[in-house]
Amino acid sequence: MGLKCGIVGLPNVGKSTLFNAVSSTAKAVASNYRFCTIDKNVGLVNVPDERMQVLAELVNPQRIVPTVLEIVDIAGLVKGASQNVGLGNKFLADIREVDAIIHVVRCFEDDNILREEGAINPIGDKEIIDTELQIKDLESIEKRLPKTEKSAKAGDAEAKEELPVLTKCKAWLDQGKNLRNLELSKEEKAILAPFMLLTMKPVIYVANVDEASMHTGNKHSEALIKMAQQETAEVIVINNALEAQIAEIENTEDRQMFLDEYKLTEPGLNRLITASYKLLNLITYFTAGVQEVRAWTIIRGWKAPQAAGVIHTDFEKGFIRAEVIKLEDYKKFKTEVACRENGKVGVEGKEYIVEDGDIMHFRFNV
Repeated sequence: MGLKCGIVGLPNVGKSTLFNAVSSTAKAVASNYRFCTIDKNVGLVNVPDERMQVLAELVNPQRIVPTVLEIVDIAGLVKGASQNVGLGNKFLADIREVDAIIHVVRCFEDDNILREEGAINPIGDKEIIDTELQIKDLESIEKRLPKTEKSAKAGDAEAKEELPVLTKCKAWLDQGKNLRNLELSKEEKAILAPFMLLTMKPVIYVANVDEASMHTGNKHSEALIKMAQQETAEVIVINNALEAQIAEIENTEDRQMFLDEYKLTEPGLNRLITASYKLLNLITYFTAGVQEVRAWTIIRGWKAPQAAGVIHTDFEKGFIRAEVIKLEDYKKFKTEVACRENGKVGVEGKEYIVEDGDIMHFRFNV
């Protein structure tokens, strides 16, 4: 679907280490100096989903194809980025291209890792980036307002609708608040969409803690969680360095031994990837056959023809109907044939809203 999550944060907070851990197609260079990641690194990460393995055991396909997220590792931002300090303009341009933000915040003490911002302060670090994004959004709105005001006075209908929305956003940003926390109607959001405003993007925070704190957290991660609750944002507490080590272990048994050693039931990255997927309002449906079991990504609320179009545009153009099996029914009756015999294959039309976990087969004619 082409949806992207961008990893952002101050320099040396563990962004590239996290990217190395989550990405299955690219490795960023992680080094102890500023602006190590000059060009954004892009990689794909499989979305963990236990349902795929359950379905594969029932179908016994030749291959399993999970759904993926695109992850972008963006150059570190510093105070003054909105005035192009450091790599400011490049950083901000890269953020415009992503759909959601994974904000990595340093929540560990280590004198060996460079930090120019002083004592460890997750809230202060978070506010540095917030401020720079807010300033950039203000610039965008203030640049647009005079033209909109002039057109509105001249009687332009679109400008009349746009003006109060821009004014509302400017007042909110002037208070040092992010637009994602401003109550906006569906229509207002549609008006703002072309501006690609940075603080409207949904965010999830990663508290990068030391190894000793990865199970319990620490005072720094607790402060970040308390702050995030005010925004109704989620915080994932992990040790990025350890997660990168786990990701390097290809052998399944060796990886499990490593997890057991650190008393982990699963990599912390699984929680982060799943949370990021949900943050983008995405769900998964499956197709299942002897050749493959495949997961497909769609936006929650899509109807059957739209979902079919993810496989091929012809499926959407010539959509006739969708045959749907629920996973619990598939687990109970073991095969598609048995599901049919027991009346557990639903025949749905163009208005059917696809549900997360649906197993689907599309009928079409072009």
